[in-house]
Amino acid sequence: MGSLLSAPVSRTKSLDDCQTSQTESCKRLKMTVSCDDNSRLISSLPDEISLQILARVPRICYLSMKLVAKNWKAALSSNEVYQLRKELGLTEEWLYILVKVERENTLMWLGLDPVSRKWQRLPPIPNVPPEEESSSTALIGSWMWNVLGSSVKIADYIRGWMGRRNVFERIRLCGCATGVVDGCLYVVGGFSTASAMKSVWRYDPCLNQWREVRSMTTGRAFCKTGLLNNKLYVVGGVNLNGGSLTPLLSAEVFDPCTEQWSEVPTMPFAKADLLAIDLLADMLKPMATGMTPYMGKLYVPQSLYCWPFFVDVGGQIYDPETNSWFEMPPGMGDGWPARQAGTKLSVIVGGDLFALEPSNSTDGAKIKRYDFLKDEWNIVVETVPVHDFTNSHSRYLLASLLGKVHVITKDADNNTTILQADLQDQTCPSTSRSSSTLASSSHGNASSSSASSSRGSFDLSEGEMNAWKVIARKNFGTAELVSCQSLNV
Repeated sequence: MGSLLSAPVSRTKSLDDCQTSQTESCKRLKMTVSCDDNSRLISSLPDEISLQILARVPRICYLSMKLVAKNWKAALSSNEVYQLRKELGLTEEWLYILVKVERENTLMWLGLDPVSRKWQRLPPIPNVPPEEESSSTALIGSWMWNVLGSSVKIADYIRGWMGRRNVFERIRLCGCATGVVDGCLYVVGGFSTASAMKSVWRYDPCLNQWREVRSMTTGRAFCKTGLLNNKLYVVGGVNLNGGSLTPLLSAEVFDPCTEQWSEVPTMPFAKADLLAIDLLADMLKPMATGMTPYMGKLYVPQSLYCWPFFVDVGGQIYDPETNSWFEMPPGMGDGWPARQAGTKLSVIVGGDLFALEPSNSTDGAKIKRYDFLKDEWNIVVETVPVHDFTNSHSRYLLASLLGKVHVITKDADNNTTILQADLQDQTCPSTSRSSSTLASSSHGNASSSSASSSRGSFDLSEGEMNAWKVIARKNFGTAELVSCQSLNV
């Protein structure tokens, strides 16, 4: 035990690691106890008992506990502790949010423990070497960020042409996609000055470290990701070709056991009859606008775009068993709610597919659920209290956390707020809910929460309070929401 815990433990997994049986994992937990009390994790206790104690401590405390001693740091970074937590049923599901910090020209990850309502800032992704610059990408960078990263408005487009600073130069990994697989967080692709990148970064919550893994076969930005059968699928996105943006229909899949990428058949475009005229075919380009794993398959809605127009045109479904694509049912594809042009947000909760649909009003949106048998979308939440919906420059996000639908948005005071939907209360209007606890942070990587009214700055009506509960809040200044993922470790 002393030798095992005296050195940092790597979480890099080989194919043999993935094939290790649970019996062998349990054997590794039975570590040899050192006779020297000074080398023990806790004096006078066998290390097996000490590991049992450490495994029961909330994960939000691990960063501080790693500072106690070197052997504590090694133990809390080891697979053994997290395997033990899993066997004891003590895994914790956290929400991870990626934000764009304008004043620092960086992307920043933060993790939220929804139980303690404390935040933890993740270490930054190591520097990505800049590639050859191209002056033609300056206007394209501003255009793409406005189209796919924020609300689409003609004013944004004009501002880009009036000399807005190049997003590619200012923000590394602009247009990156995110995903989770095998207990780790992944950042895929994005732009680096003159090109779309192939690079892939993995964050290991056990080590609290980023590591670059094998690159994709194709450089892409603004692609869509999905987890299926413990593999990370990537489809679509855009690339830079001769200074112009080219939508991609190619797809590939990452196996974390082998750390290898494999090609997936190119996603077809079934609505080609809409482009019978050559002029339309040159102007309107098909692109993937979302991806959701549902009922053992990957569902990818599609759109046709030619700035500033986006046309919803159904979508495609990928079946991993047959390694083939087929057309999405018409009610599902044509009715899939769009958060904004070029982006369709959806989550799976309890086996059901939910999506968020914008509203024409200044404040509000709707949550819809897909009925597979009837091939139709039905409203399950009439009002999502999104502040200043039509004019917001920040994105809002949809997440599945702790078995419930969550919306991440900004309130009137510029606070990033996590809203939890209670769909059962929404379907039973007679059920009422008392005011909930707000969480806000004070400073540092992990911050404490404070109690407040669930109304916050949203001015919720009584009916809306029955459906929504604010579970956390933090002020990140003018930072824009980019992406979010939930991870159970």
